[in-house]
Amino acid sequence: MQIKTIATIGPSSSEYETLKSMVEFGVRIFRLNFSHGPAASFTDIVANIRSLEQELELPLTIMGDLGGPKIRIGEVESSPRQISKGERIYLGLPGLQSEHRDLAFLSLDSPEALHGLDCNMLVTISDGTPQFTVKEVLKTDSLFLLEAQNDGIVSSHKGITFPGKSIDLPALTDKDKNDLQEALDIGVDSFALSFVQNSQDIEDIKAEIKSRDVWVPVIAKLERANAIRNLDSILDAADGIMVARGDLGLESPLSSLPVIQKRIIRACRHAQKPSIVATQMLLSMVQNALPTRAETTDVANAILDGADCVMLSEETAVGRYPVEAVKIIQEIAGYAESYYLERIQGPYRPKDEKNPSKYLAYSASLLAENAESSALVCHSTNGATARLLSSRRPSKPIFALTPKLEVVRALNFYWGVRPRLSDASIANHLERVERFVHEAAFFKPGDSVVLTSGQPTPGQQERHTNQIKIYYK
Repeated sequence: MQIKTIATIGPSSSEYETLKSMVEFGVRIFRLNFSHGPAASFTDIVANIRSLEQELELPLTIMGDLGGPKIRIGEVESSPRQISKGERIYLGLPGLQSEHRDLAFLSLDSPEALHGLDCNMLVTISDGTPQFTVKEVLKTDSLFLLEAQNDGIVSSHKGITFPGKSIDLPALTDKDKNDLQEALDIGVDSFALSFVQNSQDIEDIKAEIKSRDVWVPVIAKLERANAIRNLDSILDAADGIMVARGDLGLESPLSSLPVIQKRIIRACRHAQKPSIVATQMLLSMVQNALPTRAETTDVANAILDGADCVMLSEETAVGRYPVEAVKIIQEIAGYAESYYLERIQGPYRPKDEKNPSKYLAYSASLLAENAESSALVCHSTNGATARLLSSRRPSKPIFALTPKLEVVRALNFYWGVRPRLSDASIANHLERVERFVHEAAFFKPGDSVVLTSGQPTPGQQERHTNQIKIYYK
């Protein structure tokens, strides 16, 4: 399986044997959702994953998902409250509620979210049912009269969104900063940042990580319309992108979501950065042993779009069938990847540009196809060569050797890449790669493998990939 599966850990999946079964069916990345508890509460789960990593001799990545500035309404009188289409209610700051009791009142203790709200703007609660429009501004930036556009239920403390409206809230909250520090202490090795709106949000979290004198990859979750408008700059700053379709589907017209997903995935591959598709991949499997036909098609389409990872949330965190959900992903990938590779008809050719590194990766991928090699094997100190090979989407697996454990775990996010820690006692990179092939039991005598490495020459100023070799075991 070339695509990577991310499984969210929760009550249904925290036991050691369940984690082990999910790894055996292809999970290489485990998500810890800090919206539902402090990072320190996951200490035992992290220990289980690290034990599993040792037992199975496979690198596993732990991604901490920071909650971000989720905006929620306050207490709703008679919650849950049925709202009918056409019904009018108030939205405003809590201090104004006592003066406006003739209609239902939604209080919001986040003044920044109300700044600039105006007539005819949209307001959605929870998953978008109900949805409201602003009919009247009763007090600028403080009190509004809303009208329901559909029937629905409003409950206390549900999330509220303002589709298309810019909200001046930093993505990294004080709680996130505390969770990040605790997560680094217990051994979490990547982070997803919620509600990213611009590249500064990424720079903020990277500065927080750097203060600990460590490096771990940061995944930007795209959930706001602003983030889509700033995709290029966010992609430059982040180490990967998550298409977080839940809140993004509230911020954008639902009918536009499939195309937004495709554009993000394509942009990520061109930038050699991983893309993750998340939310409701196999949602019916929270209760059912089999997914719907529409869900299997959705997962397959994410793979056919070229995503690096698909992520399971409730399905593995609280669902009744966490292992079965992972197994279904693997089965879908078996069919979808085969067709995807048939459709693209060989590795992606780089654009016409002066970029020797891309062309070396493309050439190595072509050579592996032509020689019917078992795999590509590269030495990649910081992961760049492996990322380039992955972006070409070769049909052969990519074994990436690196002496840095943090790079090993970061490369788990990339399509087709199977990272391994290299033997640092061998000075020559090509020799490291050849030794790996010679000792790996999954390569049989007589197998051909395409090797790439970078060994500096006297006139070379920077280290980069400069060798391609067919190696016969």
